[in-house]
Amino acid sequence: MALKCGIVGLPNVGKSTLFNALSNNKAEAANFPFCTIEPNVGVVSVPDHRLQVLESLVNPQQVIPTTIEFVDIAGLVKGASKGEGLGNKFLANIREVDAIIHVIRCFEDENVVHVAGSVDPVFDKEVIDSELQLKDLESVEKKIVKVQKVAKSGDLEARNVMNVLEAVKSVLESGKNVRSLGHTEEDAEAYSDLMLLTAKPVIYVANVDESSVSSGNSFVDQLKDSIKDEDAEVVIISAAIESQIAELEDAEERQLFLEEYGLTDSGLNKLIKASYSLLNLITYFTAGEKEVRAWTIEKGWKAPKAASVIHTDFEKGFIKAEVIKLADYEKYGSEHGCKEAGKLAIEGKEYVVKDGDIMHFRFNV
Repeated sequence: MALKCGIVGLPNVGKSTLFNALSNNKAEAANFPFCTIEPNVGVVSVPDHRLQVLESLVNPQQVIPTTIEFVDIAGLVKGASKGEGLGNKFLANIREVDAIIHVIRCFEDENVVHVAGSVDPVFDKEVIDSELQLKDLESVEKKIVKVQKVAKSGDLEARNVMNVLEAVKSVLESGKNVRSLGHTEEDAEAYSDLMLLTAKPVIYVANVDESSVSSGNSFVDQLKDSIKDEDAEVVIISAAIESQIAELEDAEERQLFLEEYGLTDSGLNKLIKASYSLLNLITYFTAGEKEVRAWTIEKGWKAPKAASVIHTDFEKGFIKAEVIKLADYEKYGSEHGCKEAGKLAIEGKEYVVKDGDIMHFRFNV
């Protein structure tokens, strides 16, 4: 399951600059709104040192990391929910992503215009929020009209759906996002078909100047204070620094460059870690002579469902899973060594896959 994140924000906050740094694609970064007319897509390999460990032990023909897809979506302006600017296109594109990466300008630069005239991270956040909330409210109200007729006839299921929809409508009218409701999966089913924009998990990216990348600044503090009641994370990144890192091909050069700014990790790595944490994702591995490969699944998945990301037949005909822990693989040097030492576990359908498991599935279709 490839993770798909949409990079959003007002025009001129550094979205396209960040996107260019995160991927091999080169979206046009320009000092005017809507320079990204169509969504640009970049597929980025997820860095994972465990792949290198397995590669050194297995010596496979190829190593395949898992990936994350970044979508650079056209800048949003006030009135987008009513079709202003590129509003309709923006809102359609954002429905398709798993998570939102909301880039917010937290730097001063007189050479880069701000659509509102001055740098105000809280204002930027609220403009995007309100436009998404208005669009969601429109969708919810339409569904309420449809469900209301059935609910009035006494249908119990329709009544339950109505109760959930009314709660969603109320929170949107109060200027809050649907994700703040903390609904159970069962309740969320009532509006899952609407693909509500404010129900999606979000990471706020504070795009700062180079001098603020390690400790933040007053703009970052304002942003953090404005989201303290949300289940969301702020990641501090300098898109300008990320652009420079992207030009360095040597890993040692990159590390030295990061150290100059007092950083231990690149913005890309911080974003990926935050995305995995936000969406409750983990990685397991398959290892053989042909390939060593990483697979992304949700935490809590049992073995058959985890196997389905390789092929649906693996889940349908699941028999058992052979599981080795990475520490044991390192200690005993091979699958055979683990088997000899009694460190290869045979697990059934109820086994909950753990992060870092090395797995081999037995199935019959």
